[in-house]
Parts: sequence; C-alpha cells; structure tokens
Amino acid sequence: MIKITTSAPGKLMLLGEHAVVYNHPCLVTAVNQRMKAMVEFMDSPTFELEAPDVKVQDYKKPLSELGKGEIPKGAQFVEIAIKNFKEKYPFKNGVRVTTSSEFSSQFGFGSSSASTVCVVKALSELTGKKLSNKELFNIAFKTVLDIQGKGSGFDIAAAIYGGTLYFVTGGKTIEPLRVKELPMVIGYSGVKADTVTLINQVSEKAKEFPSVVDGIYNQIHELVDLAKEELVKQDWKRFGMLMNFNQGLLVALGVSIPKLASMIYASREAGAYGAKLSGAGGGDCMIAIASSDKKKAVTNAITHVGGTVIDVSPNASGVRIEK
Repeated sequence: MIKITTSAPGKLMLLGEHAVVYNHPCLVTAVNQRMKAMVEFMDSPTFELEAPDVKVQDYKKPLSELGKGEIPKGAQFVEIAIKNFKEKYPFKNGVRVTTSSEFSSQFGFGSSSASTVCVVKALSELTGKKLSNKELFNIAFKTVLDIQGKGSGFDIAAAIYGGTLYFVTGGKTIEPLRVKELPMVIGYSGVKADTVTLINQVSEKAKEFPSVVDGIYNQIHELVDLAKEELVKQDWKRFGMLMNFNQGLLVALGVSIPKLASMIYASREAGAYGAKLSGAGGGDCMIAIASSDKKKAVTNAITHVGGTVIDVSPNASGVRIEK
C-alpha cells in the first residue's frame, strides 16, 4: 500500500467577495490553520473515506460508483475530486482518504476547498503525474463547480498557491503579491453561513435590478484594484478605508447581518483602520485591520459584542507534502 499525506491552508477573503463570482478580481490570503489528508492506494477497487471533522466515518463504495447515488455532504468534495482526477488521469487502484483539520468547518475558512486540493495533490504524487499548480487548480475548480454550480475558485487558488493573491474568476489571473505583513484581527460571528444560498440570493437581486447590482460589482472591482496597490505599499490607513467602502457595498447587496455589523462597528470605534465581513456574509467571520497598539482594544471590542476572536496568521504556505 502506498500512502502520502498532504496539507493545504484555509483562506480569508480580504476584498472582492460576491463580485469575484462574476468576472471581477478579489484579494485573498491563505491562513496558517491547515487541512490534512492522508491518501492511500489500495489493491481493492473501492473508495473509502474517514472525515470525522465533518461527521463522515466508515464511508465506502466501489470506484465504479464514484459520483453516483446519495453522497453525504461531508464526502462530496473528496469523492468528486477523485472522480474528476481519475477521469482525466486514469488509475486502477482503490483509494482510502483520511482527513483532519486544524480549524472548524464552521468558520468559513474554505475547508471543502482545502480538502479537495489536498486530495488532488496527493493523487498527482501517487500516480507520478506531478501536476503543475494550474493543472491542480483546473481539476479542483471543476470539482467545486460540479457540486455547487457556481463559484469563483479563489479559495482553491489560496489552498494551492498560499500567500496573498490577486485573483480573477476561474483563475484567469492568479497573481501572488509580495506582502510582508497583514496586521489583522479576525472575529467569528458564531453563525454558520451557507455560501451557495447567499450567492443565489444575490443573483436573484441581480435579475430584478441588473444595472444596480452590476454597478455595485464594478465599484467593488475598482476598490480591489486600489486596495491591491495599498496592500503592496503596506499603507494600512488607506487599505482600511477601502475595506470600509467594500463593506458598505456588501451591505447594499444584502449579505451582512446585525451580528457581523456590531462586530465591524465595534472594531472601527476601537481604532481599527477598517473592518468588513470576510467571505459570503450571512455569518462566518469579519476582519479588521489595526495597528499593533490598537489590536488589543479591537480584540476586546469584538469580544464585548459577542464575537469570538480567532488566532490565525495570514500569508501561509500553499499545498504541500508532509513528511
């Protein structure tokens, strides 16, 4: 039996969520909490999965049945990733996958994408294909689209490339940025967001008021391009102001909630340069940018209004093989 262990980082969206689904750019950073997958080739032609973090245990089926029948939610990404890899690069062995995560799937750090990337990277090594990052991206992104129907792929790119990226829908542009530090405080709302539902709600609004929503997306696009310059220059005051603009536009799209709003306003009042929700909205996390002398006050402010501050570092390394 041949086995390999891979790990990939979670992600945090800095600016550009929602617009990035529709051919606009975003800024995303990989975080140091990681997903791990141990992938083994077996002689018997079966697929087996142990993913206790998402309550999947003793899940198995014949390889010939991959992608067919009822698939538990926690198994979808791993199973479809194996199916897609196998269709493009056929192999005969059975596959056993065991995943474990350093972060809760509740946080919205992109655990599904990270596990998809881990599995595709492991198969790339086990089969000797040694795929490039872009080839890994194509298989993993196809997997997300097969399951969700919509998506941009930014979380897949963050899991593969790591660091901080300027990313355009579907990987049309994946540009690593040289960012020395990112002085951020992350607060979790305690509410789990459902990305697909939120994307669909916004797309319904776009059908009703196409020019309004397109106008918002175009403004977000401009904010992302401006924020990219400030990020590289490390001008946190201007970067924070651009984050605040972006938050206002996300409120206009209807994806903020009172809990996130109270955490965001509390952060700003405590001296953060800027604060906004991060990701789909409707829950999950918010992000504040604050100077080192204001970090404690911002942390206390988020906690005071009922948020949970999560200790994560940005700019983490991308998918890798663990020794």
